Amino acid sequence: MSLELIRATAEIGRLDVVAAKIAGVSRALMQTWVQAGAVLVNGKPVIKGSFYLKGGESLEIQPVPEAPSDVLPENIPLTVLFEDEHIIAIDKPAGMLVHPASGVYSGTLVNALLGRVPLALEGEDFGAEGYRPGIVHRLDQDTSGVMVVAKTRAAHASLSAAFANRTTKKYYLAITVGVPSEQVRVDAPVGRHPVARVKMSVGGTNARDARTDFLVLRTAPLEKPSHALVQSQIYTGRTHQIRVHLQHIKTPVLGDTVYGKTSSLIDRQALHAWRLEIHHPITDGLIKLECSPPEDFINAWLGVGGVWNSPSAQS
Repeated sequence: MSLELIRATAEIGRLDVVAAKIAGVSRALMQTWVQAGAVLVNGKPVIKGSFYLKGGESLEIQPVPEAPSDVLPENIPLTVLFEDEHIIAIDKPAGMLVHPASGVYSGTLVNALLGRVPLALEGEDFGAEGYRPGIVHRLDQDTSGVMVVAKTRAAHASLSAAFANRTTKKYYLAITVGVPSEQVRVDAPVGRHPVARVKMSVGGTNARDARTDFLVLRTAPLEKPSHALVQSQIYTGRTHQIRVHLQHIKTPVLGDTVYGKTSSLIDRQALHAWRLEIHHPITDGLIKLECSPPEDFINAWLGVGGVWNSPSAQS
C-alpha cells in the first residue's frame, strides 16, 4: 500500500464510505484511519466515520502504515483516569516500559493501549524499537503515575507542542534519602554521563537546560529526620531529570540503584508522577489529572518512619 498523501474532492455520503472508495481500502480500515485523525475535511481532522459529506469538500487522506509485526495489541489491564475520543490518560504502573525498546516488543504501555484504543500515528515510526504511536511524553520504566496519550493526529500535534513549549504542569512525589532544603530550585543542565553511558549527569555530554522545583512536604521520622517526602515540579523533560537533580543536591531518591543505593523497603526508585495539568488539545479546557502513589511507595514511606495521608500539591 502506498503511504503517499491522497487528495481528492468529496462525493456525497458518509466520510468513511467515501474516503474508503477514494483510497481503495475497506470501510473497516478507513474507520480506524478516521479515528486516528488521518482524514482531513477542508483542512481539519474529522474523527467520526459517520460524518456526512455534502459533496465538494476537500479531502486529505494520510494512509496509516500497519504496526510492526513484532508489536501487537495485548489485553493488559490499565487504570484509566480520563478518556474521550481525543486522548486517554492512565496511571502507568511501575515496571512497565512506555514503548518497545531494546528487543522488548510486548508488555509495554503501547501494547496495552493498542489492545484498547486506536492511537495517533500508529505505525508512522518504522521499526519496532521506534514504534511510539500516541506518545507525547514518557516516564522511566520504574516510575509510576500519570501519563496522557493521544488518540488522534490533531491531539498528538497539539499535546506535543504543549509539552515542547512547557505549557503543561508536571508534579511528582519522591522519597529522598536525606532531607533537602524546605524549598529549593535546581537549575542545572543535564546531559549524558561522560563515562557511564547508561547514566545522565549535571553538566554531562551535550547537556541541555533543566529546571526542577523541590518542596519538602513531610519528613521522617519525626525525631532526627533522615528522609523526606518531596514534591518535584519539572519545567523541562530531560531524561532522569528529577533523579539527577536530587542526586546533585545530595538527597537521592530512595531505592534508586543508578543514582543512589538499593533499599530493602522498595525495589525501584521511589518516584511517582503524581499530577499532570494540561489544556485539552481540542477544546482547550483545563484538565487536572491526579493519581495517588501505589502501595509499594506508601509502604516505603511508612518503612522510613513516615505517617501517610494524601498530600496536597503546592506550586
